[in-house]
Amino acid sequence: MAIIVNLDVMLAKRKMSLTELSEKVDITMSNLSILKTGKARAIRFSTLQAICEALECQPGDILEYRVDKE
Repeated sequence: MAIIVNLDVMLAKRKMSLTELSEKVDITMSNLSILKTGKARAIRFSTLQAICEALECQPGDILEYRVDKE
């Protein structure tokens, strides 16, 4: 199972920098960077909600499920 984080795609669509998002949602740059690179092991719903509000998107725009190829 692979969960893909498309945060960089949504940032590009909204023409927003990671720094700007960090300021809007009050999350550190390092935590957003970990999420953006797909290295995060978990995300709080409150964090996901804040990101979605700032980017005016749905959680499914940021998170994607892909089946692992064996």
